[in-house]
Amino acid sequence: MTQVDTTFGPSALATPANAVSIMRLLVTVPFLGFIADDGASWPIVGLWIVLCVTDGIDGWLARRQGTTRSGAFLDPLADKVLVLGALWTLVGIGRFAVLPVLLITARELGIQGLRSYYGRLGLAVPATQLAKVKTVVQEVAVGLALLPLSVLDRPVVADTVLWLAVALTLVTGVQYLVDGRRATRTGGSRDERPARLS
Repeated sequence: MTQVDTTFGPSALATPANAVSIMRLLVTVPFLGFIADDGASWPIVGLWIVLCVTDGIDGWLARRQGTTRSGAFLDPLADKVLVLGALWTLVGIGRFAVLPVLLITARELGIQGLRSYYGRLGLAVPATQLAKVKTVVQEVAVGLALLPLSVLDRPVVADTVLWLAVALTLVTGVQYLVDGRRATRTGGSRDERPARLS
């Protein structure tokens, strides 16, 4: 059985997981520029897949080498900047409508504010499996929108998956509110280990 190497404590900053998260943030800026300039293309789809896969890599590194408070902040920040940035860039070039992206954005920013509030109370409200599925569906919607026009009926499929992402986003938002209210009533989980929340 492989032993987990908890090399880094909760206060560590310079960790491999954080390096991956920061790399994702840095690459996101030019990537959004590529979307705005070129629209749908196979190279952009390929880079999007790489960026989405690295989301799992930084989490895997953190679990093996020790989760940190900085990582608990950087990892979801990188996710939100990447996904919301891509969604709004696609709105800007006319590939997605404003309403579904606005609904997703409102939920994500609202829950991020609640995370900060619960964090100050010392409460941990863990992410559910459905919340993780929500993130994947958002990423798939973006990926479909980036496919060249010749692939299937891309606009219809991408819009359908985007609205599915909206539904999951809102459902998991309500679920987080319910779990958070329960945590504040009962004292919740006061776990000192940083937790990634979606």
